[in-house]
Amino acid sequence: MAGTTSANAGAGTTPAARAIHVDDLAVPRLPGWYRAVDRTVCGPLAAGRWGRLDADDLLAAAGASTTTADGVDVLADLDGGGDGTRVRAALEALLDSAEREADLRPVGRIMVRQLVIQLVRTRLAVQDLLRRHPEILQERIERPIVILGLPRTGTTHLHELLAADPALRSLPYWESLEPVGPGPDGRPPATGPDPRVARCSRALALLHRVMPLFPAMHEMTPEGPHEEIQLLAVDFTSMLFEASYQVPSYRDWYRAADQAPAYRTLRTMLQVLQWLRGGERWVLKSPQHLEQLPALLAAFPDATLVQTHRDPVPVLASVSTMIAYTRRSQHRRVDPVQVGRDWSARIEEMLHRNVVQRDALAADPAGADVLDVRFHELMPDVVGGVRRIYEQAGQPWTATTEAVVRARHAAAPRGRHGRLSYRLADLGIDPAERRAALRFYQARFAVPDEETA
Repeated sequence: MAGTTSANAGAGTTPAARAIHVDDLAVPRLPGWYRAVDRTVCGPLAAGRWGRLDADDLLAAAGASTTTADGVDVLADLDGGGDGTRVRAALEALLDSAEREADLRPVGRIMVRQLVIQLVRTRLAVQDLLRRHPEILQERIERPIVILGLPRTGTTHLHELLAADPALRSLPYWESLEPVGPGPDGRPPATGPDPRVARCSRALALLHRVMPLFPAMHEMTPEGPHEEIQLLAVDFTSMLFEASYQVPSYRDWYRAADQAPAYRTLRTMLQVLQWLRGGERWVLKSPQHLEQLPALLAAFPDATLVQTHRDPVPVLASVSTMIAYTRRSQHRRVDPVQVGRDWSARIEEMLHRNVVQRDALAADPAGADVLDVRFHELMPDVVGGVRRIYEQAGQPWTATTEAVVRARHAAAPRGRHGRLSYRLADLGIDPAERRAALRFYQARFAVPDEETA
C-alpha cells in the first residue's frame, strides 16, 4: 500500500492481524497519476473560474443568484423562517477561511467549489419540494435514537447494528450526499437503478485509490449508514468542514455560532427524506452532537440519547491521524503536529462542553435521560449493549431483531481492513499532558485508561 509500512505482516498474516503504521503523514506519498492530474489538469482549471471560492459566483454556478426566480432567497431557512443572512454568514466564513488558510492544491480548490455547489443545489431542490408540497413539514419525526460520542468509541459499529434493523430508519451515505432524487417530486427513478448510488460508488472508489488506508480508519460504503453532518452542511454549519480542511477561522466562527437553527434545518431535512422514502423511527449518529445537546434536544425533544465513552487519549491519536491522512488529497502541505495540537484543544473543549451540558440535564427534573455505553463494557457483549439501547428507547426487541443484529455484527469484525498503529509522537502529542488535561472527563463518566503508543 502506498504511504505505509507494515509491521508483523509476514506470510500467512490475515488482514485483521496486520499492524500498519502510516509513516508519511508529514510528506505524503500520493499516487503519481494523482499528482499529475492535480498539476496538469486541475492546475489550469483552478486558475480560472473552476477554482473561484466566491459566494456569489458559487450561487450563480449552482443555478441560482442570491434569490430564486420567484424571489425566495436560496439561503433562507428551510423551515420557512429567516432571510438568508445566517446561512450566508456561514458560507462566507467557510469560503474566506478556505481561501486564506487551507492552502488547497488545485484539485482541492475544485473539490471545495463542487461541494458548495452541490450543497446549494440541495437547498434549491428542498425549497422547491417544500413550496410544492407544504405537507412535508407535517411529517412527524418521533423519538429518534441519537448516538453521540467521539470517533473511535464504538459509535460507528453501534450505528451499523441499529441500522441493520428494518424497523429503524437510517441515512445511507449516497442519500446524505444527494438527498433529493432525480424522479418526479424528488423521488428515486421509477425504474432502473438510482444514479445517485452509482455516483457515490465512483467517488468512494476514487477516494480509496488515492488513500488506500482509509477503509481501515473508517469504512464507508454507498449503502452503509452515515452521519447526518452532511445534512447539517446544507446550512454550511457543520463539523464536516473543520474535520475535512485546515480552516481555523471557520472553526472559531462555528464554535461561537448558535447551532439551534442548523438543528431545525436537520429536522426539516429528515422530514423531506421521510416523505420521499419512508421510515418511522430514525437512528442518528454524530460526534458533533456531543457539544450541542441543547440545540439537539430543542429540535428533537423526545430523542433517546446514547453516549459512548472510551479513553480519550488513544482516541485523540486515532482521530488526528485520520484527519492528517485524509487532508493529503486536497491540501498542498500537511502538518501532523499542527493537526495534533488543533484536535487536542478541540476534543478537550468538546468534552468540557459535554460535561457541562450533561450536568445541566442531570440537574433538570424534566431533562432527557442519557444511556452511557462504555467501550470496554460494550465490546465483550455488543449484542447485549444494543439490547440495552432498545430497552432505553422503548423499541421492541424480538428474536428477528436479535438475529439481524448478530448477523451484522458477525459480518463486520474489527480490523477486517487491517489494524493501524497510531503513534502520539507522530502528532507531537505528549500522552501524560493529555491524560492530565482530560482526566475530568474520565472521572465524570468512569472511563478507564488504555495503553497508548
